[in-house]
Amino acid sequence: MPENKTTEKAIQVTPSFRWIENGHIFLWLIKDTCWAMVWRPGGIFMIFPTLSVAFYILWKTRHVRAELFHNLAVCLWIMANSVWMVGEFFNIEARPYAVGIFCIGLLILLSYYLLFFRKDRQIYKLELEES
Repeated sequence: MPENKTTEKAIQVTPSFRWIENGHIFLWLIKDTCWAMVWRPGGIFMIFPTLSVAFYILWKTRHVRAELFHNLAVCLWIMANSVWMVGEFFNIEARPYAVGIFCIGLLILLSYYLLFFRKDRQIYKLELEES
């Protein structure tokens, strides 16, 4: 297929990158377990490595539009989840802020599916047919 502006780079998921993605799930589970156990220091501390790895994954996958949108939504999800957690830890009504951040993530995904999904799916089908 000749190179054109609609062709995106494909994601090559290496074992080391898969390890980072799986490690990110582990960090996220630790953070949420600290929240469920109401262990403030652990929960608050775990926000930083969990968000850092989420933004690293976002940065590494930014060249593929679908990955960019979905990983940005994941970053917002973790931020909203963290705001909610900290609010509960300190008896602050933070849920409306968390809902606002969740809604931004939903709007980002909605915009992807309304504006780009069909086009990206067609490009992906063409690439599969040629390989």
